[in-house]
Amino acid sequence: MSRALVLAILLAGCTPLPPTPQDVQAKQFEAVPDKAVIYVVRDSLDFSDVAAQIYVGENLLPATYPGTYYRWVVPPGRHTISGYGQDSGKITVEVQQGRIYFVQQRVTYLRVISSSFEIVSEAQGRAAVLRSVLLAAP
Repeated sequence: MSRALVLAILLAGCTPLPPTPQDVQAKQFEAVPDKAVIYVVRDSLDFSDVAAQIYVGENLLPATYPGTYYRWVVPPGRHTISGYGQDSGKITVEVQQGRIYFVQQRVTYLRVISSSFEIVSEAQGRAAVLRSVLLAAP
């Protein structure tokens, strides 16, 4: 094989996949009447690259990684986001209908996974989501 062909094959493997229709839709940042929208984003500027599962309320979701996010449409009221297992990270968010909220997840790993969550500004949250990829909730 020629070097040029090998290089072309290797570079083709590095090409990012196009965003899914769900990711494109979620990045429209549309409010939902009578509901609230919560984005939980684990920015690519994270402290660790390990997988970290989280709960939203009673629902255990697939693992987050740096550069990923979830979008939930929820009824108004209090909603808790927390780590899984030994991860004691936790935040409770009070949400109002017709509003959008952004929660930043940061993960560290020193023998156990440890998440921290904080509500961030709309500008900061949107920027982080735009740099990230939507994870499909089960």
